[in-house]
Amino acid sequence: KDFMGFIDFYIKNTTKSLSTQKQYNQTLRLIKEFQEDNRCALTFDSIDLDFYEKFTSYLANKGYYLNTIGTVIKNLKVFLNEAIEKGLTKNIAFKSKKFKKVQEESESIYLSTDEITKIYELDLSGNEEQCKARDLFVIGCYTGLRFSDLSKLNEKNIIDKGTKIKILTQKTGELVIIPLHTYILEILKRYNGKIPEVISNQKMNEHLKDIGKAAKLKEKITLHFTKGGIKKSDTFPKYELITVHTARRSFATNAYLNDIPSISIMKITGHRTERAFLTYIKITQEENAVKLLDHPFFK
Repeated sequence: KDFMGFIDFYIKNTTKSLSTQKQYNQTLRLIKEFQEDNRCALTFDSIDLDFYEKFTSYLANKGYYLNTIGTVIKNLKVFLNEAIEKGLTKNIAFKSKKFKKVQEESESIYLSTDEITKIYELDLSGNEEQCKARDLFVIGCYTGLRFSDLSKLNEKNIIDKGTKIKILTQKTGELVIIPLHTYILEILKRYNGKIPEVISNQKMNEHLKDIGKAAKLKEKITLHFTKGGIKKSDTFPKYELITVHTARRSFATNAYLNDIPSISIMKITGHRTERAFLTYIKITQEENAVKLLDHPFFK
């Protein structure tokens, strides 16, 4: 019933996804480190605005990204809301507008349909693991499914004579039905109607960077971020920024650029609000202008 004991109990008994549990454990670890470094013992009643200022400053001084700090605060508020529900505390200082999740818009890439084709057409016959990683990634690029859903796909999810995928998404519990792109149909044919065997998220991310490099996706991408309380920027070749989640963003962005209505895309991605959905649309000002050139308003 004490503050730290409750957080530990909550994490061990949550039914949230493994990725969320990992975030929760990181939050618990950072709170423990804060206690040790500041020689204090936190209680439910000590979580106030003064703690908030000290804790966020502590994390910034440790060199954490602004969005990482925001995620830690978001998780802390989850724990505290649950503690109130269970009657363990009446302290609502964390509900103050000043006790907020700090964040900045994250910059992330997407792959154009031409870039996805370059990856799809790579000859990876000499590397079975890379081949599976590539094929799963392409399936993600044309279904918009998260890794947690890609990893549990099987032939039972393929319906209507092999023309659609039907799945109950793990994170949101949304039922989605997705038409199968030609590339997916070809992949299924190569695997005798089955989904390629799944490898770990971490290993897949490693393979995707090598695959992107082999596909010569070397465009220089500059990212801007706040780390340790200081605004910074860094430049990378595009292939270094490819992850499993790039597939989901690529699906949403390419569908949007091809004039598929937002509501139809959201039915597939499982987003419940357009605001949340639009965070996945990663087009440049130039790409937006090119798209608008064909709009009747500009004729």
